Amino acid sequence: MSFELAGIGVSGGIVIGKAFVLERFDLEIPEYNLPQSEIEPEVARLQAALAQTREQLLAVRDAIPDDAPQDTTFFINAHLLMLDDSAMREKPARAIREERINAEWAVKRQRDRLVEIFDRMEDEYLRSKRVDVMQVAERVIRNLLGQQGVHRTGYTAEHIIVADDLTPADTVLMKRDSIAAFVTDFGGPTSHTAILARSLRLPAIVGLRNATQLIRSNDVLIVDGDMGLVLVNPDPAVIAQFEAARQKRVTRERRLAKLKNLPARSTDGVEVALKANIELPEDVALVTEFGAGGVGLYRTEFLYMNRSEPPGEEEQFEAYVRVLHALKKKPVTIRTLDLGADKQVDGGRRPDGGAHTVNPALGLRAIRLCLREPDLFRPQLRAILRASAFGPVRMMIPMLSNLDELHQVLALVKSVKEELSAEGVDFDPQMPVGGMVEVPAVAMAACSFARHLDFFSIGTNDLIQYALAIDRVDDDVNYLYDPMHPGVLHLIANTIRAGRQAGIPVGMCGEMAGDPRYTRLLLGLGLQEFSMHPSAIPEVKEIIRESSYAEAESFAQQLLACL
Repeated sequence: MSFELAGIGVSGGIVIGKAFVLERFDLEIPEYNLPQSEIEPEVARLQAALAQTREQLLAVRDAIPDDAPQDTTFFINAHLLMLDDSAMREKPARAIREERINAEWAVKRQRDRLVEIFDRMEDEYLRSKRVDVMQVAERVIRNLLGQQGVHRTGYTAEHIIVADDLTPADTVLMKRDSIAAFVTDFGGPTSHTAILARSLRLPAIVGLRNATQLIRSNDVLIVDGDMGLVLVNPDPAVIAQFEAARQKRVTRERRLAKLKNLPARSTDGVEVALKANIELPEDVALVTEFGAGGVGLYRTEFLYMNRSEPPGEEEQFEAYVRVLHALKKKPVTIRTLDLGADKQVDGGRRPDGGAHTVNPALGLRAIRLCLREPDLFRPQLRAILRASAFGPVRMMIPMLSNLDELHQVLALVKSVKEELSAEGVDFDPQMPVGGMVEVPAVAMAACSFARHLDFFSIGTNDLIQYALAIDRVDDDVNYLYDPMHPGVLHLIANTIRAGRQAGIPVGMCGEMAGDPRYTRLLLGLGLQEFSMHPSAIPEVKEIIRESSYAEAESFAQQLLACL
């Protein structure tokens, strides 16, 4: 029987092969109380399971091929760090001692607490990290129960893996075994496994919900990672159609690869900057691989996550300098801390000890939190300024709402500069300070902000959310999320116009910048810098190189006049 399944394509490519379905072994986690005499032996059992888990992850890391992307090692290291964190190591041990519960239950409870924290986060990328917590905890629990993990043998290079979910470690081992692709019931586009699949060039679809129930081993599958489609037992005519599409895609990828070192210049000579969004220093490999002209958005909050205390100035400084050294003089835009009510530092508590905000997207976050907590903010300002002595750095302020906030930030920057000068510490005194335009009121009053800033970067994800009054992660209303809404386009156009009038560059670092459907329109509106996931750069560059700026501008003006 032929049928189709639709999911989320997280790694592009078309593959035709046979299914290999990994059986699911549900974890049945026992709960029981311990007599006093068994408490310390139970803690020792937990520590042995943690040590065993660590050895398993190290073995996976050792199995990574030498030619694998740097991301591959990073994701295994991320699980190792999570395993070594006190949240996974000390808190379950404390629960065993204080509540006399067994180790499996103590790990499960701690896992559930951490998952709940991640579930409350608004940022889709950060929320997806719940999967890593679950994967690490599950591996520990399986070792406590004496069960093997999901990774098994028996498949070959022609197989497409069908699983309920995969860990980064599973993905690495399967890539080593040269599987053709994988599809899963669960997962999201920003999970580590999804990112790893893209880095490894392994076509993948996640979020199919019931693939493991409907697909049988040895079924013939067509996996279209671009469309997020799985075709099960298709007829020969459909197979021939997708084989032709696969060949066409290969040809296109070869053509795009040739653009890597060419400028993003329109047919009438207008050049725009194409930059990359990164989260971690390890992401720099992708910046280079796809020929980005620098980093347009470095999300620094990841230095603060999954730990009990914020990073110190020195740790931040070293992370920023690592990026600068790796990029060899290419510009880097460092966004200051975007933590807050939607992204907690530890244990779900607010850094100032306050209660949770009912509506976190509109609460104490980003620059609002940084101004409330100068002891949290000043070390980052010092670290960014110190890093500016090692390469071209721009500092970007997220979630600006009014001019008073901006003046407070600029006063703090001035104060830190004076402090560093007094200490004889090198920094770039001319380091540009820009602002993210995410709040509609700022977009409407962009001319006022442009007088005090060195650049704008439009954060379309939040700008669209706030302009349309919808929570983009709420399944009941996210159908209203529309980058082409007339109100949104006017906000974007007004921001670009205000920047041009003030003589400051205007870029965009939201998802819209990396979506080729909007490239010509944004070019016509006068956008000077597009920053996106590195893998999106070749396609956007191709569109720009095939476009006339004059024609795109004329089209954009006609469109705005009609809205």
